[in-house]
Amino acid sequence: MPDQLIFGMEVFLNGLMAGVLYALVALGFVLIYKASGIFNYAQGVMALFAALTLVGIMEGQVPFSHLINAIFGTEIHHFGWHVPALAAILLTMVVMVALAWAVNTLIFKHLVNQEPIILFMATIGLAYFLEGFGDMMWGSDIKTMDVGLPQGINDVIDETTAGWFGYGFFIDNLDIVATVIAAALVFTLIVFAQYTKQGRAMRAVADDHQAALSVGISLNFIWVMVWSLAGFVALVAGIMWGTKSGVQFSLSLIALKALPVLMLGGFTSIPGAIVGGLLIGVGEKLFEFAIGAPYLGGATEIWFAYVLALIFLVFRPQGLFGEKIIERV
Repeated sequence: MPDQLIFGMEVFLNGLMAGVLYALVALGFVLIYKASGIFNYAQGVMALFAALTLVGIMEGQVPFSHLINAIFGTEIHHFGWHVPALAAILLTMVVMVALAWAVNTLIFKHLVNQEPIILFMATIGLAYFLEGFGDMMWGSDIKTMDVGLPQGINDVIDETTAGWFGYGFFIDNLDIVATVIAAALVFTLIVFAQYTKQGRAMRAVADDHQAALSVGISLNFIWVMVWSLAGFVALVAGIMWGTKSGVQFSLSLIALKALPVLMLGGFTSIPGAIVGGLLIGVGEKLFEFAIGAPYLGGATEIWFAYVLALIFLVFRPQGLFGEKIIERV
């Protein structure tokens, strides 16, 4: 088998793994947009805030320690204990649910029936607030996250492919775990939306707010629930990305890579977010391997996803799985 084809197969597999991580972030966008029509620009910052909170709890860091020390002249930074990863994840989930309640109560409860651009601007403000609040709460230094997830090359795949092709594929164990978790998460969300009372209520709210209200569905409850689910997805994405590249403020920029994913998959489709993420991940890796590095000088992964999304906007603006909007006049 030609070497280039073997290398291409390895690139393809790594692209699938990268696409899953993109899709995890896109899931949060889809959940909120389906239930409320709000495009949540703050989803990436929510992933950052969740990761910062998780690391802070695990390390026993005192929240707002820099502010406390500046005001009172103290030198307090840590409580002196460490919290197990599972307990810290559960506590972080409590924080994200509290954040969901606060966001709905303090912001979006007062913006019901406003124009979409107003809601979008509110999420931009929320993004910058959360970024500054996270900085003030946990500090801006780069943090290492270790929740016990396996990392490094998968020896089984390396040895198996070396036996088949004479060349061992480098597949990261963390990417494999992320793929399994993302698949389980998507399956759970689809079952939740289709077969539970709360899921059906969420779909009813997405279809028609007024009709949902008329049959006794609480919009406030549904929106808090949806923002809580989006917070949970952000926590999972924050764990994966934080473990992979460290918890730093550039983590919030993963939301920008989720935008092309949404444009491909559709803003209202949970499976579309996964398919869009896989297409972007595989597409950018293969394009860099086959065309970018040999002919264009490399670095095409930076812009490939946005060019592909632009093409979709021209020819199929609703995405692969989005609902086509037909207006009758």
